[in-house]
Amino acid sequence: MTGQDTTHFQERMTIVGDLKAASFVPWIRRHAAKLGLSHTISHTSSMRIELEVAGPEELIDMMEMGCSLGPIDVWVERIDRAAISGEST
Repeated sequence: MTGQDTTHFQERMTIVGDLKAASFVPWIRRHAAKLGLSHTISHTSSMRIELEVAGPEELIDMMEMGCSLGPIDVWVERIDRAAISGEST
């Protein structure tokens, strides 16, 4: 049996664009849950959504990619990411 990397990161993602938060926020929650990421949404508006995600870096990268493609009714202009704290295992 091979060992898996259990390093977890915590990041703040700021998603900016024409977001239609009413439909995008539930989509974000479902996507994070599918990836097994812990997440908290701290701000929602039609132009900006802020959330904190925690988990393996590769899955956080997948979350960013998923959000950038998003559902058909949103237009993501950019996603800014910032580390919140050091890594934990």
